[in-house]
Amino acid sequence: MLSVLKIKNLALVDDLTWELGSGLIGVTGTTGAGKSMIVGALKLILGERANHDLLRTDETSCSVEAIFELSGNLDQVNALLAESGLESCEGNSLVVKRVFGSGNKQFVNCSPCTLSVLKSLGGLLVDLHGPHEHQSLLSQERQLAMLDAYARAATEYEAYRKNYRAWHNATSALAEFENTRQVSDQEIDLLRFQVEEISSASLDREEIADLEQRYRQSLNSNRLVENANQSVDLISAAVANLTNAQRCIRELERFDPAISERVSGFESARVEIEELESTLRDYRDELDIDPAEMAQIERRIDEVETLKRKYGQTVEDVLAYEVTARKRLNTVDGRDEEMERLLAEIQSTEKSLRTAAKRLTKKREKAAPALAREIAAHLSDLGFNQSVFEIQFEELDEFGPRGSESVDFLFGPNPGEPLKPLRVIASSGEMSRVMLAVKSALADQDQIPLMVFDEIDANVGGEIAGAVGKKMAYLGERHQVVAITHMPQVASLAHKHFLVTKVVKNQMTNSSLEPITGEKRRKELARMLGGIGPETLALATKMIAMA
Repeated sequence: MLSVLKIKNLALVDDLTWELGSGLIGVTGTTGAGKSMIVGALKLILGERANHDLLRTDETSCSVEAIFELSGNLDQVNALLAESGLESCEGNSLVVKRVFGSGNKQFVNCSPCTLSVLKSLGGLLVDLHGPHEHQSLLSQERQLAMLDAYARAATEYEAYRKNYRAWHNATSALAEFENTRQVSDQEIDLLRFQVEEISSASLDREEIADLEQRYRQSLNSNRLVENANQSVDLISAAVANLTNAQRCIRELERFDPAISERVSGFESARVEIEELESTLRDYRDELDIDPAEMAQIERRIDEVETLKRKYGQTVEDVLAYEVTARKRLNTVDGRDEEMERLLAEIQSTEKSLRTAAKRLTKKREKAAPALAREIAAHLSDLGFNQSVFEIQFEELDEFGPRGSESVDFLFGPNPGEPLKPLRVIASSGEMSRVMLAVKSALADQDQIPLMVFDEIDANVGGEIAGAVGKKMAYLGERHQVVAITHMPQVASLAHKHFLVTKVVKNQMTNSSLEPITGEKRRKELARMLGGIGPETLALATKMIAMA
């Protein structure tokens, strides 16, 4: 459930911390008191675009933070966080924060994230319904998901999805391959020539690097030989002088042994200089490049540079081009064999997909009448005594992501009228009650922990409003339900009742939210019944007692 909602500088709210609790939570208040701030704050948490008009006057930033305590869908949430590269929940707690104003930022478990991550999380956490917000109920894809949940067809659906992905990948591979069948013989000949040209060059990165170094040496060989000879001559003279110095030092040691410690490094220095002389002599000899060897190096360098001009700036680029060209050549060169393989793969995956689709369809068709009857029963409780509700199947021309059929929830509110898909029903009052009936029928299967109803009872009254309240209370026994309402019949059934009030202080308006019980609650229900008076107070007392 949503355990805590913190709002700062949002519209009329200065600083608010709301601890909700479980069950049905009623939120009431006079028109304009600021009840909509709750929905606005939740929409921000759910990843909707931030409107800077929501910023409190004279403030530069607004923040909304929500703490969810998860249970049934914890694994789903953690899987989504892992997929998004975010830290999983610590224990059962998920913290979502949104800041906007001077800068827009969003965080999940204190790690920055994108709005798309918030939207994905929102689909697992909150089901938000308002007078004109029934899109999820109107979507045929969502209706299929509801039917699958009621049918407990998760295993069959996952098997279908796995086979659908395999079949879809096979058909996509065939479509891509058929494009390559248009490759001309000239292009195939060119590919074959390019692969053979690069392959025959037998490029080796270390060999080419060594050749390039030898080539640079040959271009400057005269100057290099001159400097090498001079270096060898100077060091040779130094070695001769060091030999004389060594003889003198030995004489010193013969007369004064104490000097040995001071000249202890002389011998190692002399040896290093002699090794340096030997190294320079070897280097000088290597500079004497044979003309035939030089010609061979030049030919090899020319060959490499030609390949670079054609296929890339470096040896690595040339080799990478060869890999790509060879792969494409292999694809288009054995086209008939590849076509047979792809067609066989499509046939195999389609057979498995068809079997999985039949199992899923069978489970859906078996569950659909029971779900329709249960929804119809809830609709009857909500005042549609003679309505008809059915679930209609339509076979698709080809396999779809969710199955081999689509479904339509059909509703006929009045006798003698034809059944119509929910998406063509105009009345928001009717849609609110239909949505509530569907949610009630799926209360045990729905995995979304929080349901928010934003004045969906706005177009109903009297006895129907009482029925709506009872359905919400029924849902509140299985989910956390927040009902923002003007109807006392709904508010009286709430497990917890919160009152939104508006206060003007220092010429600034501020909305606050407080839990109300006892006399405060009785007076609020009386106000909602038409104004505080003896009759309305007595009726409010009776409603609370009956609840």
